Amino acid sequence: MSKHSIAIVVHDGVQALDVAGPLDVFAEANGFVAEEDAYEISVIAPEARVLHASNGMALLPNLDLSDAAIPFDTALIAGGPSLPDSMPDPRVRAWLFDWGMQAKRLGSVCTGAFVLGQAGLLDGRSATTHWEAAQRLASMFPQANIEPDRIYLRDGGLVTSAGVTAGIDLALALVAEDHGKSVALACARRLVVVAQRQGGQSQFSPYLLAPQPVGSPIARVQSYVQCHLNEALHVDRLADIAGVSPRSLARVFTSELGVTPHEFVERARVDQARALLEGSDLPLKALAFQCGFGGAEQMRVVFQRRLGTSPAAYRSSFRAMAGAF
Repeated sequence: MSKHSIAIVVHDGVQALDVAGPLDVFAEANGFVAEEDAYEISVIAPEARVLHASNGMALLPNLDLSDAAIPFDTALIAGGPSLPDSMPDPRVRAWLFDWGMQAKRLGSVCTGAFVLGQAGLLDGRSATTHWEAAQRLASMFPQANIEPDRIYLRDGGLVTSAGVTAGIDLALALVAEDHGKSVALACARRLVVVAQRQGGQSQFSPYLLAPQPVGSPIARVQSYVQCHLNEALHVDRLADIAGVSPRSLARVFTSELGVTPHEFVERARVDQARALLEGSDLPLKALAFQCGFGGAEQMRVVFQRRLGTSPAAYRSSFRAMAGAF
């Protein structure tokens, strides 16, 4: 094995953690592998000058794009708050076509996915980004399959992560791929982070949506669902709780929260199931019934579709990682 070259592409206004998080993971990994297997890390920008992150931190890239005219093993585009509303630097776009696409793994952290999308590199591919920007990314690049519930995602040589600290999860996954799970676990322990959340773990609770006024139809439904997950929560029943017609409920949910009532219920069930898998020893059949899935097989199907893993694998992975601390 030879040294693995890593490029992190940054810009003015970059999210500092999108850069520092993955870099710290790769740097820690170098302490657990032979020198000839280590990562060679470069931070590159259109110009080799001081940049300022969105939090005001000054960053000095190692290389400008002209000096980075070489193929890297892994190239990641760091995100930033301004990327969804701006066009990428044409020099970055040119570098992506000339050199980024030659990387064995090309990807993004957080909203860096918008740069890949503007370059046409998400078309026909599955990707993720920060949950707040996922709908915008899907609208801007309809030929891409944007999965908002993923912490990180790999589609062939394309690797993308969710928001901010999810870049650490992505980097840990890449370290595990390159050097094995034991090295990734050692890195996580040194950094005092959860030892690689599952790539399919939901980014956020279904209740962390737009806050609703107490007593509003949506708030009544949210409260009821939270307390009655094991019931059959059909839209007609939820409409009765809200005091509106099923059609009105669907319209209000979609306009206010960006999800359908069915989507909300399914997210809530998955969220509760995740909590029970992490914190209880309930058999999968009992857990599935308690969360309203009807059976362990239905829960497995929903987990696989939404999170890219099975309930059993989720519990096993969480327990193994938690026990390492």
